Amino acid sequence: MNLMLVDKVVVITGPAKGMGAAVTRAFAAEGARLSLIGRDTSAIEPIAEEVRAAGGKAIVVACDLTDASQCENAVAATKEAFDGRIEILVNIAGGSGPMGKTGFETTPEEFDEIVTLNMNGCFHTIRAVLPTMIAQRYGKVVNVGGTFGMKGRAGRVAYSASKWGLRGLTKSFALEAGQYNINVNCVAPGMVDGPRFRDKVCRTMAEKLGISEAEAAERHAEEYALKRITVDADVANACLFMASDVSRQITGADLPVDGGWGAL
Repeated sequence: MNLMLVDKVVVITGPAKGMGAAVTRAFAAEGARLSLIGRDTSAIEPIAEEVRAAGGKAIVVACDLTDASQCENAVAATKEAFDGRIEILVNIAGGSGPMGKTGFETTPEEFDEIVTLNMNGCFHTIRAVLPTMIAQRYGKVVNVGGTFGMKGRAGRVAYSASKWGLRGLTKSFALEAGQYNINVNCVAPGMVDGPRFRDKVCRTMAEKLGISEAEAAERHAEEYALKRITVDADVANACLFMASDVSRQITGADLPVDGGWGAL
């Protein structure tokens, strides 16, 4: 199936590691032109160079996503580099917050930090790209949330709250932007295999229950209908779908990519 993403201008936040790198590679493989934005440009540049080496187009723009003015400047830099257009925004950047802490053990500072990153960052970037998309009468916004923002999770109060909030942003912006032919959706991964999952999530469970990290991973997989953990490519494919016109009649939706945990 041709997703018709060739030459589309895609802004990606959090493009350098894990699922972010997978999403970046997936859009590059479809022929999109990429604006990779984030605070640590030294971490982003290698993936941008990988895209360029394969014949793709990618720029790197320094941006603290919690700063609205920097997000506006990043959008301006993207438009200057790519013919004044931005067709797609994929918000991946985010943090995990405290793990294994109850709500009353979580400090106000810890709560504020993760909510600011996971919600405000997306709010700022969406606000920054919308005037361009409205003028074009075309746009796709894909926010990467999480299934803990669909069902909640003990010991992950701050993270769960931030992802529930992101769903609210997604649905409200979808209602407001739909009249301009702009789709706004949320891709919600479950646990995604990789260093964060293995070194933080599995290790925390293993230490708490006195089991191995491999056994902890197996316990997580057993919670899912498909009995397997999500991988980066699963998330990337979902983002491609939501960013393409194949999903033209879908907006304000939550798409769980979790092997059947959040929706079942």
